[in-house]
Amino acid sequence: MNITILGATGWIGGEITTQALLRNHQVTAIARNTEKLTAENVTLKNFDLQSDDDIAPLLAGADVVIASIGGRAAGNHELVARTAKRLLAALSGSNTRLLWVGGAGSLEVSAGVTLVSSPDFPAEYKDEALAQGEALEVFRATNTATQWTFVSPAAVIYPGASEGAYRIGGDEFFTNEQGESKISVTDYAIAMLDEAQHAAHINQRISVAY
Repeated sequence: MNITILGATGWIGGEITTQALLRNHQVTAIARNTEKLTAENVTLKNFDLQSDDDIAPLLAGADVVIASIGGRAAGNHELVARTAKRLLAALSGSNTRLLWVGGAGSLEVSAGVTLVSSPDFPAEYKDEALAQGEALEVFRATNTATQWTFVSPAAVIYPGASEGAYRIGGDEFFTNEQGESKISVTDYAIAMLDEAQHAAHINQRISVAY
């Protein structure tokens, strides 16, 4: 497959890039500064999402675009939902699917109650979580022919190797038998690539955790 990864220099985007290469996909990496990327056999393209330049030409020919956009590095959380709108528009009329690296904050801990609204949700991550929630609403509200999947990680995503298995959920926040919500970045990336290859959850939000 031809896979284009937007935000490939971030730690999640970087791991997705690594896993895509391990599966012998043709990978194009897009970032504001791709000089940080040292992986071989990757087509590098520089693009600043804060610019008004047309991103559509950079996405042409991709079977799947995977977008890992946080906004924190740019100091602009409004960038997240705006990029979701921008990518849906750019891919309109193509056969390219869009996979989005989402957040856990919009997962529901009970009916209609999101994780980010919990009193003990870490304040330092709240703006980013709310921004990802706004992006999810963009996907759900936009009338588009573009096929998308919003992939929320567990509450804790950490550097680490694969544990060999993961679980897929929907909008509901879920935990393991110890009451923990976690996933390694490696297994999150593996789940993302599995979705890219199998297209099992079109126009849905899914969550990934142990």
